[in-house]
Amino acid sequence: QVNVVESGGGLVQPGGSLKLSCEVSGSIDTIFNMAWHREAPGKQLEMVASITRSGTTNYTDAVKGRFTISRDNAKNTMYLEMNSLRPEDTAVYYCYARVYTIHVVIGDYWGQGTQVTVSS
Repeated sequence: QVNVVESGGGLVQPGGSLKLSCEVSGSIDTIFNMAWHREAPGKQLEMVASITRSGTTNYTDAVKGRFTISRDNAKNTMYLEMNSLRPEDTAVYYCYARVYTIHVVIGDYWGQGTQVTVSS
């Protein structure tokens, strides 16, 4: 069994900052790609940023220069540092991880999501 837990969401004013964390635990052998996705009210789920095991990153255009994705492989944890937040960043943010388990299975795992609200 693999568990994915996000933390760090909350209410912040426009221009503010938040840092999200995602911890993966359980029957893990190796974590491959990880990513943050978000779902805003009335909109489809979109990929915000992704990171490979070796640290190669990719961002959606809307967050380039404002968000930074990182990971600590020793801690099986991924982060999303969000700066210069805008009201349009308001969404539920989900952590995704592709995991090779100790049971010799590769699976895609998602967290329950953490709410980020940007409002004055």
